[in-house]
Amino acid sequence: MRALAIFLETIHDMDGFEAYRSKVMPTIEAFGGRFLVRGGKWTTLEGAWSHERMAVLEFPSREAAEGWYNSPAYQAIVHDRLNNATCHALIVDAAY
Repeated sequence: MRALAIFLETIHDMDGFEAYRSKVMPTIEAFGGRFLVRGGKWTTLEGAWSHERMAVLEFPSREAAEGWYNSPAYQAIVHDRLNNATCHALIVDAAY
């Protein structure tokens, strides 16, 4: 079953965050992942939304998604995201 990694982000330092963005793609691709959503415009339909940005990644399985997040390659750069943005993140099984 496919899995989605969902990140809700409020960026505080765009230059620092760009350091993360410039390095993240090879770490995702190594685990068969791809972006479904990377920023973009949305419309809030219900409730309050506390973040300004969203990223949704698709992986072939939960194991691949968790493997990517915990991989040495990703852990070597995750600080570039966490030091420059407030984030909430989760992995969820896809319904397809």
